[in-house]
This record gives sequence, structure tokens and C-alpha cells, in this order.
Amino acid sequence: MSAPKRQKSSKDVPYELIYWPGIPGRGEHVRLALEEAGATYTDTAQIEKGVDQVMAQISESNVGDDHNPPPLAPPILRHGDLLISQTPNILLYLGPRLGLVPPEDDEEHPDALYKVNALALTALDGLSNEVHDCHHPIASGLYYEDQKEEAKRKSKDFVDNRLPKFLGYFERVLQGKASGNGPWLYGGQLTYADLVLFQCVDGTKFAFRKAMAAAEKSGKYAHVFKLYDAVKERPRIQEYLASKRRQDYSLGIYRYYEELDFGPEGRD
Repeated sequence: MSAPKRQKSSKDVPYELIYWPGIPGRGEHVRLALEEAGATYTDTAQIEKGVDQVMAQISESNVGDDHNPPPLAPPILRHGDLLISQTPNILLYLGPRLGLVPPEDDEEHPDALYKVNALALTALDGLSNEVHDCHHPIASGLYYEDQKEEAKRKSKDFVDNRLPKFLGYFERVLQGKASGNGPWLYGGQLTYADLVLFQCVDGTKFAFRKAMAAAEKSGKYAHVFKLYDAVKERPRIQEYLASKRRQDYSLGIYRYYEELDFGPEGRD
């Protein structure tokens, strides 16, 4: 049996990000990677009636094509004939192509892609998924107002227990030898895991202002906030953050509710 043909995914083909308009959301991690690399891409969030492309992809009538199964939800990336979804999966694909992981032949950093991916997954678990669950702890299909009391309990526990756990973990990573020289998580160079952690910290700073301000002031997580500042100062990231392409936080993953804004000593 002959080997299967690879799908067309040349670097010369522009990337197409298919994601909701109006919120940074999970698509923001993909945008940051593309922006940092200076890649050519389109974004349905910036296109008139771009939401129609999102709806077409997640429609119950969409069964995919000869090579690609239908995606369940955005973000979705189209690159040539390739169509993939899931934020970490998209980043796993983009990382080597955009130079956001050490190359395969880097003998000093063997299997770097999988180590970088593990760091990105951990940030997404603790500082994205769990933050979302703070305002929707029972069901994503319910309104926030229908689960407000539960959200208060969840948010207080997140601030008291989960947030220090994940900030502390990344502080340890950044102090470890595998981090290398400089402010980055792995191999002494910027990877997509750094961009993911930046976005997760940025969103959590928006949602839990008191807790994150106290965490930064404490000095316990100095390396984490140094990484955050270092990403923010990257020329292409800096330009992107100041542009209209960077969307404001609203009713996506990262939301601000005063009643959920617990500090280390509560809401006072």
C-alpha cells in the first residue's frame, strides 16, 4: 500500500483563523503566535460577516470533507487543504512552522516540541479553563446570573488555592535549568508556551484584579511577571496590542464581575 499523500500546507499559503468576533477568546493564543512570527493570515473576527464562516464550520450539517473531519468549535485554522481545530493542537502545528519551538535537530533541546506543548497545556488548564469555570461553574449553557452564588464559591477557591498553585508552578519552571538564560519557559528562547502564558496572565489580571495585583506585589512570582512584561515588550506584540486587531475582553473566557474579584483577604 502506498504512503498517504500529505495535505497541502506550504508555508507560502496564508493562514486562515476562523473564530468568533467580539472577544479575544481561545483564538487569541493563535493570533499571538501568528503576530509574533509576522505571518500572513486572515481572521474572520476582522472580516465583515466573518461569523458566517464560523457558523458554517460548526453547523450540524457539516460532515467535513475527504480529508478533514468537521470541527466541533472554534478556533479553527485552515492552511492550504488542512483544517484543524482545538487551540493547543493548532499551536502544536504552528509552533515549528513559525519558529516558536527549538528545531527538531537541536541536540541541546531534544523533543522540545512536546515539552513546550506540555507547558502551554498547563497554562491553558489552570489560567484559562479554570478561570472560565469561575463564572460558569455549573453549566456553560446557563447564564452567569443563574449560577452567581456557585460562582462566588468557585472564584474564592480559585483565588485561595488554584491561582497560587499555577503561578507557583510556572515560577518553578522559570527558575529551573531547562528554562535556560533569560525570561523564557524553555530553552532560553521565546516559544509559543510563553505567548500562551502571557495571554493567560493578561486575562487573569483582567478577571481577578485584586488577586493578581497582590500576587505581583508579593514578589513570590517575580519570574512569571518578568516573562509577562518581556512578551509585552516584543516589537510585533507591542504593535499588535496597540492595534484594533487586539479585541477588548468582554463576555468571553475572561470577564470582570466585581462580586467575584476576591483578593487574598476576600473582596475588601
